[in-house]
Parts: sequence; structure tokens; C-alpha cells
Amino acid sequence: MAVPRVRVSEAAALLGVSDDTLRRWADAGRIEMRAEGRRLTVDGAELAGLAREIAEESPLAAARPRAGSSARNRIPGIVTRVEKDGVMAQVELQAGPFRIVSLMSREAAEELELEPGRIATASMKATTVVVEAEPARPDRR
Repeated sequence: MAVPRVRVSEAAALLGVSDDTLRRWADAGRIEMRAEGRRLTVDGAELAGLAREIAEESPLAAARPRAGSSARNRIPGIVTRVEKDGVMAQVELQAGPFRIVSLMSREAAEELELEPGRIATASMKATTVVVEAEPARPDRR
């Protein structure tokens, strides 16, 4: 199976950077670009390696699991909304382009002092995670 090639604009979006940043990284030798017709592409496997590298360099890497926790999916963000009723609270966290919603007891939300503007980390553990792949396009190789 051939490794997929990813267009520069898609690759930049996946990494959360601009096309220009990705091009500068290519000029600096951090990733290799190849012209395919009139489009620049990067190797999917190389892009995955760069994504891991960027994650390791991030100051948010400190949100990784602490010793003694089996939760591996920890995502830092900022609380954008808290709705409380008599017993429950709905807390929304914005983590980059991702919106995470948590339902918890009102008591827990108050104990954690969750309110818009508060920095918090979502910690998730699930026995089922659904991953959807984009359909292969004929122009991707």
C-alpha cells in the first residue's frame, strides 16, 4: 500500500499552522515537499512524524497523564461556558479548534471553580473510540 500524499494546505491545517509556516519548515529541512503537477504535497508518514514532534515541543505537553492515572487522553483548554441546574452542570472547554463538552455534578463544577476563562484539562478514558477516515480521493497518492 502506497503512503498517501497530503496537499500542503491540508497538512498545514492538520498541524494547526499556516501554509507559509509549513513552507518555511520545508525550506529549513524540517519536512520535504514534492511537486505533483501544480500542487505541492508532503508524505503522510513524514507529516505524522512532524505532528508527533510538534506535540512533544508544545508547552501543553505538560498535560500528559500523571503517574498513577490510566487516562491517556488529556487535552488542555479554556472553559468557555458553564450551565448549572439543580444537580448537574454542563461545562464547555475550547481546546484549539475543538469544543469538548462535559456533564458533571453541579457540586464538582463548583468545587473546581469552573467558569469561563478558567484554564482546565479534559481527561477522557473510553473503551470505544470511533475513528473515521476521509475517503480516498483519486488525486491522492
